[in-house]
Amino acid sequence: MAIQTEFVNIAVADGSTMRGYLAKPEGAPRAAIIVYQEIFGVNSHIRDVTERFAKEGYLALAPELFHRSAAGFDVGYTEADMGPAFAQMGAMTQEGIEADVKASVAWLRENAKGLKIAAIGYCMGGRTACLSAILEPLACAISYYGGGIHPNQFNPGIMARLKDLQAPVLFFWAGKDHFIPAKDVEAINAELRANGKTFVATEFSDSDHGFFCDQRGSYNASSAAVAWPATLAFLADKTK
Repeated sequence: MAIQTEFVNIAVADGSTMRGYLAKPEGAPRAAIIVYQEIFGVNSHIRDVTERFAKEGYLALAPELFHRSAAGFDVGYTEADMGPAFAQMGAMTQEGIEADVKASVAWLRENAKGLKIAAIGYCMGGRTACLSAILEPLACAISYYGGGIHPNQFNPGIMARLKDLQAPVLFFWAGKDHFIPAKDVEAINAELRANGKTFVATEFSDSDHGFFCDQRGSYNASSAAVAWPATLAFLADKTK
């Protein structure tokens, strides 16, 4: 399917302006999806994923979540990229990220009237996708190895807010993930069950953090090949 891409400007309630990478399918979109970045910015991988959703018929928007501290931040996955990437994540505030989530949803509601809206994210973005479903009545959310849902050294977590989820969530976890241990995943699942939330949790036991990204050393082609159609199936079902 032919697609069109462009950068758009999104007004945020705190007065800032956030750029977003927009990929549009040919013809009428079937639904809209927000694609939340990893700590490496809206880089070539995130732009590629955004375009992949557009090729499946979705209007896809990837907001630049580091716009306050480093507009246009875009790095790769080398050792030298890690320090700047973690520094940008550390500059974020909870108030800021919530404002960005609300602004992204509001932009799609205004510019994609009538379409159901979903969210997906990877690593830091996986937490943001989950947070989006807490803050907004989305059709669904999808979280790939969402760091910071459970408390960790970088984030206090959002465990106490899972009771407020307003949409079903599909979680993908990596069995060899050294950032998100199995006990944290089990705690997340238990909290969701205790609050009667609708969710799917899938673990790829032989994969590590970042297994879906084909630019990372931890890329697992087999796991990614299974996760992608499962993602599309979940998304299609919840946005129909």
